[in-house]
Amino acid sequence: MGYKQRICLLILLDSLIVSTAIFIASWIVYPTHSFGELDIMAITAIALFLFHHLFAFVYKLYHKVWAYASIGELMAIVKAITFTIVATGIVQFLANDFTIYRRALIVTWLLHIILIGGSRFVWRVYRDHYMQDKTNRKRTLIVGAGAAGAMIARQLKNEQQHTDLLPVAFADDDMAKHKMQLYDLPVAGNTNEIPELVKNLEIDHIVIAIPSLTNGALSELVAICNSTNVKVQMVPKIEDIVSGKISVSSLKNVDVEDVLGRDPVELDINSISEYVTGNTVMVTGAGGSIGSEICRQLMRFTPSKILLVGHGEFSIYSIDMELRQKYQQEEIEIIPIIADVQDRQRIFEVVQEHNPRIIYHAAAHKHVPLMEHNPHEAVKNNIIGTKNVAESADAFGTHTFVLVSTDKAVNPTNVMGATKRIAEMVVQDLAARSKTKFVAVRFGNVLGSRGSVIPLFKKQIEKGGPVTVTHPDMTRYFMTIPEASRLVVQAGTLAKGGEIFVLDMGEPVKIVDLARNLIKLSGYTDSEIPIEFTGIRPGEKMYEELLGEKEVHPEAIYEKIYVGKTIEVYADQFNELIHHFNQLNSIELKDKLMRIVFKELEKKQIESVN
Repeated sequence: MGYKQRICLLILLDSLIVSTAIFIASWIVYPTHSFGELDIMAITAIALFLFHHLFAFVYKLYHKVWAYASIGELMAIVKAITFTIVATGIVQFLANDFTIYRRALIVTWLLHIILIGGSRFVWRVYRDHYMQDKTNRKRTLIVGAGAAGAMIARQLKNEQQHTDLLPVAFADDDMAKHKMQLYDLPVAGNTNEIPELVKNLEIDHIVIAIPSLTNGALSELVAICNSTNVKVQMVPKIEDIVSGKISVSSLKNVDVEDVLGRDPVELDINSISEYVTGNTVMVTGAGGSIGSEICRQLMRFTPSKILLVGHGEFSIYSIDMELRQKYQQEEIEIIPIIADVQDRQRIFEVVQEHNPRIIYHAAAHKHVPLMEHNPHEAVKNNIIGTKNVAESADAFGTHTFVLVSTDKAVNPTNVMGATKRIAEMVVQDLAARSKTKFVAVRFGNVLGSRGSVIPLFKKQIEKGGPVTVTHPDMTRYFMTIPEASRLVVQAGTLAKGGEIFVLDMGEPVKIVDLARNLIKLSGYTDSEIPIEFTGIRPGEKMYEELLGEKEVHPEAIYEKIYVGKTIEVYADQFNELIHHFNQLNSIELKDKLMRIVFKELEKKQIESVN
């Protein structure tokens, strides 16, 4: 029905109700004799007719979508009818020798609310109960009967034409809510009873509607839901809702990050603000997974200027546009800079021109198998690139330089790990003779980064499998990108110079378990999406290390941040490598890299024996 047709129909319906209600009220109140004079009845009916349409337009009764009517629409009807009756009473008082037929007007008021309100709400009742095909909709259990659960239930009920989910019950651990109803849906049991509820209520879909759940509690709840073999979704986490990234009514699939992620670290806002607020900060590799998240974290502390340095044009453009849109009200100068850390002159020019107080060096080649095949590029980017940025920081008096390192720098068996360990030596060497505070922050794999296994697994699942895992016993440490970036920013404020900070990565995770979780969270079983083992790739280690027990101070200097005990730096060896690496072939270069890092390993072994 078109807009004009709909308006005309509602006006015609209301006119009929208003015109007849006064006569019905007269018969109800005065069943044995006439209600006043005929002319007073006519005046009253005309006044009701005119005032009703006046107040109907004032309160927009003809412009509301009654298929989704609720308390707000009912209140608009009550206000319009009440003011209509009051205005009609005044007209009747003036036209009838200061006499008002109060009882008749009160009955008319009630009839208007019943008939006009009923004519609107009957359409919603009809739409909800008779127009929808419930046979093809997925019976949905909502976990959490709080504010978020109520909002999801209401949305699913109101949006029946646009969703295939049919809410049938809630599960909640609050015993006071059990056997109660919310939006006509029963609170059928607690979360431990979810498998039983799924079976008894023939549930096809589960929605977790508790945005404030911590990661540990969410992991346990997802495990219970996954045991039912039905699709599981959830509302966004509370930090995403507060930050405005997404609304509470938006459903999303449960990701591995949600299950494996840990409770967020509380940052020392004051110490970070002292370093960042009002100062110039520079991030290399700003378009990468870690670099871009470091930029997002830094923007919270309103630096005066942030330099987004990167080699990839599109990645720098993307983070530049994102920050400008999100922080357009802030007085922060965002400067995108296309520069290669291997270009020493260009890096020195950037640092000299902008004189950053802090540099976060996240630019690096990180893919282990690729660097095994391209060792010269690994040296140029990871060692020489780090040396260029670090020495520019020293030359122009940067206050703090933070190197983003990796757990693969510990006892490295591959080119990437060896080059990152030598990069740590570069900054440790400078720390011994520079006024700039040089530190390195070492952590393991991050969930969701472009080079991690998660995107690969997701693509393989989308194609129907198989999901490829190198070895059934392969384990890795994992951390979410935001957590790692927050800790990198925090570690920069703890720097005294020369430290290697080690982030607490929690317990290592088997890659095969990660694959199984992702298959399950995608709504499949191991039989539908098989897992294949392909063998360990060149340079890979079965188990990763962050630091040995004797190499790390036992007490954290900040929550989840430890300081490693470092030993002698072999500056002569790595400087010789830098000057002559182009004269070596790939095999010779790998051998040279390993000689430098294994010299360190030999000294560690001697010290451990002594």
